[in-house]
Amino acid sequence: MNEKEWVKTIISKMENDLRKVNDKLRVRDGYKLPYSSEILKYNGNDPIKPKFMKYETDILISEELGNNEWNPRVIIEAKINSITTHDAITYSKKSQTHKNVHPYLRYGILIGNRKHYPLPGRLFRHGGNFDFMISFKTFSAEKNEWDSLIKIIQSEVKASNTLEEIIFNSRSNERGHYTSLHRALNLK
Repeated sequence: MNEKEWVKTIISKMENDLRKVNDKLRVRDGYKLPYSSEILKYNGNDPIKPKFMKYETDILISEELGNNEWNPRVIIEAKINSITTHDAITYSKKSQTHKNVHPYLRYGILIGNRKHYPLPGRLFRHGGNFDFMISFKTFSAEKNEWDSLIKIIQSEVKASNTLEEIIFNSRSNERGHYTSLHRALNLK
């Protein structure tokens, strides 16, 4: 089984489980999401004719806002069996560029069919732009692995919404007022 085939086996179950908690969430595979916007011309002071550069995502979790509008909330890169140093660096950089365009976006990596191996050290060393990392022992997640993934995604969707509110409503009188931020390190 290759990575794309594996992703297709899990996205509908993922969407079903996520929609039990938030019926506005959608899960797609292979969606091309912009990571850069280049301005080709200006009309006076106004940019016109933007050109969007896009990366294909393995798994995109988005939230429907109504009127055919939606926001990307979580992207998950999918790998099977192992991950190289090059993979870790490449996907971490991809995460960073997507977050430049969507600063509220959360980004993770899921590795399937890892057998008894833990997450590799190279992923911690070179995956600094990932918000989460998780692995499954086989292609089919055990119940505890799946439950952990769904719980993490739900938490990341909430974090995405909070970041969006903080970033884009910073001048609103009705915004949340925060006096601290702590990014915890949770390991299993």
